[in-house]
Formats: sequence, C-alpha cells, structure tokens
Amino acid sequence: MLRRVVLDTSVVAAGLRSRRGAANQLLRLVAEHRLVLLATTTLFLEYEDVLARPEQRLVHGLSPEAIDEFLAELAALVEPVEVHFMWRPLGRDPGDEMVLEAAINGRADALVTYNIKHFAAPGYQFGIPILRPADVLEKVQR
Repeated sequence: MLRRVVLDTSVVAAGLRSRRGAANQLLRLVAEHRLVLLATTTLFLEYEDVLARPEQRLVHGLSPEAIDEFLAELAALVEPVEVHFMWRPLGRDPGDEMVLEAAINGRADALVTYNIKHFAAPGYQFGIPILRPADVLEKVQR
C-alpha cells in the first residue's frame, strides 16, 4: 500500500501553480491525511527557498505571507525524518541528494518527482519506487 511519500521540490512547486494538476491533488491528499508526507529539515528548507523565489512567485502568484501560511500548514502535516545516514553521491544532480536521503531514512513507499531519470538508479538500489504525481494518484485512488 502506498502511504508514506517524499515529494520532490518540483512537485510541491507545481502543486501551487495549478489547482487542477496531479501535484495539487497530492497536496490535498496530504492535507486530508490520506498520504503521509515525509521530509527532513533540509528538504523542507528547500521547499521554502524555492517557493519564495521571484520566478516562482510570478508563476504561482502567492504573496510572501500566503507562502508562509502554506508552509506553516504543510509543516504541521509533515512527518519529520531524521537523517541517520547520508547517501552521497547517488543521483545525477547533487541537489537531489536531500530528497533521496529523506526517502531512504524515512522508509518512504515512494519518492514522487517529475525527474524520474534523476532518481531511477538510486531508487532501484534502495527499493524505493520513483513515481510521477499522476502515478501516485492512480495507485491511491484504486
């Protein structure tokens, strides 16, 4: 059963850009406690950094206050993951390592991303399915 997930930063950002997309639906499932969102402090700080960037704010249209409110609500829903082991380098992009660490240390049922190629090899190595948001929705709604 798919229950515990780590969301790549691109998924969280996409979830704010469109209310109709699969990423937004995943955020709603987290809010409804149908999915457990796992994150390390480092990964959550990455969410905060990316969502506050001017180019992101132009796309999602949220004020800094609205972003802070969203992040506070999201933080209340996150199951914190403590990093016991750091796994570096495993993926194609060193910036992806914090996402992998959250998934590995949090024993995630899936790492959800739009960058499947970046995570495929380490996901396979650690037995963590690497799924797109739409794939997760399909599995959860069965």
